[in-house]
Amino acid sequence: MTFPKLLRPQPRGGSPRDRGKVLNWQALPRLEPSPGFWSGLHRIGPGIVTGAADLDPSAVVTATVAGAAFTFSLLWVVVLCIPFLLTIFAVTARIGVETRQGLLDLVRENYGRNWAVAGAILTIVVNLAVIIADLMAVSEALSVILNHPRMFFVAITAFLVWYILIFCDYRKITRALVLVSLPLYLYVAAAFLTAPGLRQLVWRTLAPHMTYSAGYVEAVVALFGSLLTPYILLWQVSSRTDPEHEPHRADSHLATLVSAILAFSIMVAAGSVLHLPHPADMTTRQAAEALRPAVGDWGAILFSIGIIGAGMVALPVLVASMCYDLAQSLGWKYGLSEHPWEAKRFYALISGTMLVAGLANFFRINPVKALYWSMILAGILLIPTLVFILVVSNDRRIMRTTNTVWQNFWIGAAAGGSLAATLVYAWWTFRH
Repeated sequence: MTFPKLLRPQPRGGSPRDRGKVLNWQALPRLEPSPGFWSGLHRIGPGIVTGAADLDPSAVVTATVAGAAFTFSLLWVVVLCIPFLLTIFAVTARIGVETRQGLLDLVRENYGRNWAVAGAILTIVVNLAVIIADLMAVSEALSVILNHPRMFFVAITAFLVWYILIFCDYRKITRALVLVSLPLYLYVAAAFLTAPGLRQLVWRTLAPHMTYSAGYVEAVVALFGSLLTPYILLWQVSSRTDPEHEPHRADSHLATLVSAILAFSIMVAAGSVLHLPHPADMTTRQAAEALRPAVGDWGAILFSIGIIGAGMVALPVLVASMCYDLAQSLGWKYGLSEHPWEAKRFYALISGTMLVAGLANFFRINPVKALYWSMILAGILLIPTLVFILVVSNDRRIMRTTNTVWQNFWIGAAAGGSLAATLVYAWWTFRH
C-alpha cells in the first residue's frame, strides 16, 4: 500500500531499544561545542522548551487572572514554587534517566495495576481539561489575528497537533519550539515597564497583603496547578531516557528559572495594568492589554502569537503525556518511537483524544474562564502525582540513587501545600 507523500509515515526517530519505551524527544544529538549564539541556544534549548511548555496558555491566563484580581499579593506563590520546581524537575529527570521507564509504568510494575490505573484516571481528567482549554485558547488567538470566528480554527488546530504526533519526528520539532516560545518573553519587558519599583515589589512579594476570601484561595490553588502541572511532571520522567544525557540537571534549573520569571512577569504586568471587576470573566483582548506598556497597540496581536506558540509547544506534550499515562497503567504497547500499526491502541487513543477535545470546543464557553478553571482542577489533582514521584524516587528496588533529605522535604512540602490549599478551598466553598 502506498501513501500520498504528505501522509506517508515518517521515521519515528527511535532506535530498536526505544520500542515499547518512551520517546526521548528532548535529548538532542551530541555536538562538539562551538562558540557563538546559535551553539549556546542549541545547548540550552531543551530547558527553555520545558520551561515554556510548563507555562502553556492555561498557565499564562491563570497568572493574568491572579495578577488582575489581587495585584501583587500572590507573587509569593511563584517564589515558593521555585524550590518545588527545582527539586521536582531534578528528581523526575533522574527517574527517567535511571529507569528508562515512565512513572506509571514503574507504579504498575512495582505497586500493582490498580494504583497505576487510579493515577492514570486522575491525570487523564486533568490533561483532557487542559487540552480542551488550550485548544480553545489557540483557536481564539487565531481568531483574533485572522478576524474569523474561533470555531473556524478548532478543527485545523486539532488536526495539526494530531499530525505532529502521528507523522513527525519530535527531535526536529524540538529545535523549532525554542523559537516558537519566544513571544512569551515580552511579558518580562511589560513587567519591567510597569513595576512600582524594586523595593516595593520585593516587599509586597515577601510580606503580601493576603485576602481571606474564596477567590484568593481559589487563585492559590490555580497557581499551584499552573506551575506544578501534573502532565509536565510525568512528561519529565518520560522524556529523560538517555543515560548519557548528563546536562539534564542544568536543563531542569533553566526550565525552573524560565517558568518562574515568566509567571512572575505576567502577574506583575497584569496587576499593574488590568483593573477589572471580575477578572476570570475577562476576554482574550482584555487579557492582552497587560502587554500594552511594552508593545502598544500591537498587544492583542503579539499576545495571540504568544498564546499560539505556547499552545503548540504544550498541546502535543499534553496529548502524548496523557496517552502515555493510560498505556503505561494498562500495560499496552506504546511510544512515539513505535509505528502506528505496531501500537494501534496507543495511536487510536491519540486520535480519540483530539476528536473529543475538538468536539468539546464547540460548546460556547469563555476561553479565559475555561483556562483558569482547568488550572484549579490541576491544582486539586496534583497531590497523587507528587506522592507517586516521592515513593518511586525513594524505592531502592527501582532507583540506583535515592532522594536527599532536602529533596524529600521540598516534594513533601509541595504535596502538603497543595493539599492544604485544596482543603481550605473545599471548606470555604461548602461553607459558603
